[in-house]
Amino acid sequence: MALQLGDTVPNFKQETSEGAIDFYEWAGDSWVVFFSHPADYTPVCTTELGEVAKLKPEFDQRNAKVIALSVDNADSHQGWISDINETQSTTVNYPIIADSDKSVSDLYGMIHPNANAKVTVRTVFVVDPQKKLRLTITYPPSTGRNFEEILRVIDSLQLTDNYGVATPVNWKDGEDVVVVPSIPTEEAKQKFPKGVNEIKPYLRMTPQPNK
Repeated sequence: MALQLGDTVPNFKQETSEGAIDFYEWAGDSWVVFFSHPADYTPVCTTELGEVAKLKPEFDQRNAKVIALSVDNADSHQGWISDINETQSTTVNYPIIADSDKSVSDLYGMIHPNANAKVTVRTVFVVDPQKKLRLTITYPPSTGRNFEEILRVIDSLQLTDNYGVATPVNWKDGEDVVVVPSIPTEEAKQKFPKGVNEIKPYLRMTPQPNK
């Protein structure tokens, strides 16, 4: 059965481009962005891994570690990393899991036989510090991912975990947020002293509480 939101993600031990890891130990108390790739030396993946390397300081600011997976061995990864660094003008600064036996791909449901049984789909998993799955986005192998969107979702998850709010369509950090329906309006006015704008009884906005 595929992993679902709220599930505890499974642990694994596997070789990576930075040596063997125990996933839970490596993750520690951080958020994790775990993203899969069909294979080494593929063009779309090359652009993605370069972009994640450039964005790593942004993930670091959010206490989020990044880790990739490809179904080739660690030696192959090293050659590919050299290409990524050269063509994307960056330095890959995070591990790439070597999943040549596809054990992790199978464990996390990255093989979709009706799409292509021979390659992993482009799935992103966001895992919280309690090892709970908080987000999955699955793209077809032909479509590169938007990692700015992943950062946006992490901002939303971290905000909404700590305050009684949700984030509206296209929300970005610093913009107004939604008061969750479980909080009555009078209570919300006490809880959110910056103000509550009641557009409808069920649709109430407030400035982002931690800004």
